[in-house]
Amino acid sequence: MQNANPWSLYDDLIAAIPPELTVSDCTVGLHWTLVRSLGVGIAMTPPEGERRLRLPGPVRGAKVRDIAALAKSWNGFEAALGVAAINSFINTPTVVPADWLSPRPAAPGGSTFEQMLPEIAGKRVAVVGHFPNLDLIAGACSLHILERRPQSGDFPDPACEYLLPSMDYVFITGSTLINKTLPRLLELSRQATTVVVGPTTPLTPLLFRYGASRLAGSVVRDPQAVWQQVVEGGDRSIFQNGVEMVQSRNERGAHAEH
Repeated sequence: MQNANPWSLYDDLIAAIPPELTVSDCTVGLHWTLVRSLGVGIAMTPPEGERRLRLPGPVRGAKVRDIAALAKSWNGFEAALGVAAINSFINTPTVVPADWLSPRPAAPGGSTFEQMLPEIAGKRVAVVGHFPNLDLIAGACSLHILERRPQSGDFPDPACEYLLPSMDYVFITGSTLINKTLPRLLELSRQATTVVVGPTTPLTPLLFRYGASRLAGSVVRDPQAVWQQVVEGGDRSIFQNGVEMVQSRNERGAHAEH
């Protein structure tokens, strides 16, 4: 794993983007931020923080690499725009490894947590981010939910330093790439099977170098449908119309699984 410099992950993702690629459009919705270049990239719109973008010029027409560099900004909305720009190249049908994709857009199915339920049963499991319907797995494993805005029964996110090293499985929301905690969370989880999950997750083997065991993200198959839902304030509706959920594991064994 290459975790000595926490910015290395960001620099590698940005460097993967062709230097000549430009942004054709972008939008910041209530729940999702979108950037269109080779494809449409998604990132979660932060629920908190300064709701203002300080950009040197228009996003439309800018180099994707320049907008992707905003992923390193400490302004959450700028960082979301940067991650969406990264995903507008990486999370596309022509760039995502072909064997990760379905032959045709997949029908909506169970969540990653439900699909992995037989595997995580009886295990110590941490989930970074309070995903919907976690009650479906709560009775089958020793579940610890870490959340920046804790709900009843959640641990506050600083508890990651104490809990993650002893887990068997760790699920990390891809939005931690926006708030800059992903490199540290992967480092803390190096003894676990670690799944980076959610639409914000870049679907690239680069993440395996930094400790991810598996990825569960999204590819936009119907850009027009997804774009319309986001500008109209849509939340989880994108998963039923226009988005293919993609899962992959590190088959080369760069990160030990238990």
